[in-house]
Amino acid sequence: MTVRPAVDTDLAPLVALEAACFGSEAWSEVQVREELAGDRAVLVLEAAGQAAGYASVSVVAGDAELLRIAVRPELRREGMGRALLAAGVAAARERGACRMLLEVDAGNRPAIALYAASGFAPIARRRGYYRGRDALVMEREL
Repeated sequence: MTVRPAVDTDLAPLVALEAACFGSEAWSEVQVREELAGDRAVLVLEAAGQAAGYASVSVVAGDAELLRIAVRPELRREGMGRALLAAGVAAARERGACRMLLEVDAGNRPAIALYAASGFAPIARRRGYYRGRDALVMEREL
């Protein structure tokens, strides 16, 4: 298992990851392409020679935001999400961030547990943020 910066040829695997992980809420090919072309830290986790997960981190004025993190459903609970999150935090630090923020579906207990175990704490709740479901805003000082 390795984490590396994404390259243009990762477009198709990342679009497939989006569909597998987020279904009807997946980012489109155009959105993923914009992530790859933008000023984001987009990281790919490879396992067994294929893209098993990815993360996208934005840094603006000292604040980082974890925009997306995804691990193939059949590969979850093997430490890949934790590895991606750690790599995202490191990328944010390298880009000068002092803190990282993220939003997570308030009902996604596994993700909330992962973030809490990695030092994130809830700071706000956004009612109805995810098609009627609440989001927790979590923060970690870097």
